[in-house]
Amino acid sequence: MSIPVILFGSFVILLLLNVPIALSLGLSSLAAMLANDTLLTMLPMQLHTSIGKFTLLAIPFFILAGNVMEKAGISERLINLADKTVGHKKAGLAIVAVITSCFFAAISGSGPATVAALGAILIPAMIKSGYDKGMSASLLATSGAIGIIIPPSIAFVVYGSIAEQSIGRLFIAGITPGLLIGAALIIASLILCRKMPIEQKEKAPREEVWEALKDAFWGLMMPVIILGGIYGGIFTPTEAAAFSAVYGILVGIFVYKKINFKGFIDLLVESSVQSAVVLFIVASASVFAWIVTTEGIADMAGEAILTFSGGNKILFLLFVNIILLIAGCFIDAVSAFYLFVPILLPVALELGYDPVAFGVLMTVNLAIGQVTPPVGVNLYVASPMAGINLKEISKSVMPFILAAIAVLLLITYVPQVTLLLPNLMGVK
Repeated sequence: MSIPVILFGSFVILLLLNVPIALSLGLSSLAAMLANDTLLTMLPMQLHTSIGKFTLLAIPFFILAGNVMEKAGISERLINLADKTVGHKKAGLAIVAVITSCFFAAISGSGPATVAALGAILIPAMIKSGYDKGMSASLLATSGAIGIIIPPSIAFVVYGSIAEQSIGRLFIAGITPGLLIGAALIIASLILCRKMPIEQKEKAPREEVWEALKDAFWGLMMPVIILGGIYGGIFTPTEAAAFSAVYGILVGIFVYKKINFKGFIDLLVESSVQSAVVLFIVASASVFAWIVTTEGIADMAGEAILTFSGGNKILFLLFVNIILLIAGCFIDAVSAFYLFVPILLPVALELGYDPVAFGVLMTVNLAIGQVTPPVGVNLYVASPMAGINLKEISKSVMPFILAAIAVLLLITYVPQVTLLLPNLMGVK
């Protein structure tokens, strides 16, 4: 039996048996290696080199920083600031949810973390104000997916490591698409809320807005420090991640005073577990990707895709979006990058598509995957907060998915939208 058949056959079987994606990738890779002694001897080296990269150190630091800022009470302060600013407008809480998600995304770098931190407060508040349960949970789930698009983004760190692209340029390239999706979600919310019996608040006095801004100041400074430090040449993305973790700890302990010694130890344990999960996926997926490349499977698949699209960039990009949207229904972003970057990126480069724009395109696809059943992780986080099941939230989320896909098509076929900020700022 050939290596490709063993590799992909065992992978599909394991997925159908509901084996976790990281184990499926690792076990199918091991099965393929057992059929080839030469490949098997390379296993220890591949496992070590896959996670022994300086760039990937950013992952545990960004995870720690996001957890610290969540426990420090920054989510409540961001919500309060947004509420005081735009909460009085029509569908104000929906707008607050999207704006706060964009801000928190610039701290956590994770979709589920954004939904967990904000949804616990906003979903009950929206339902109490007259919003539909499904709409409330769906909006938070979808806006939470912006967490892997707006920097700092763990997804961009992984893509940059695989594709050997500038993480700083990827970070800045993610800002415009992230904000566009936020705007699209607000428009969709305004349309959906027209027939809901929503309570409308009075406009907050200027003094309350100012107090809310001062209260949220230290949290708002975090993305400014991270991105300003990177683009100002003060530190690398990895160093920025470490600095943001230290900054978050200091703010949580000494400024907001929400983190004590026991809470700090719990944060370290929780962040270590989350980091171990991500890096285990990275190790398993990278070995799988190495076999795909070494055995020439990536080249064959790339040539087949190129032949299928007839060298037409429009058809190729459509094909890429369809593949990734389907893949996002079943696998996480990190695994998807290791599976598809070796196959799709060379074809994109051959057709003259910018690799940074392609990384953002892939990330937006996989962000949408966080809210597409049956494995839309954000849906599982948001639905219990609204007291609804997966079936109900899966129906309610469709308008928001369509809004996000509209933005996806824009950045796919007009990559200049994605590259506008990096080019203006001269980020390499």
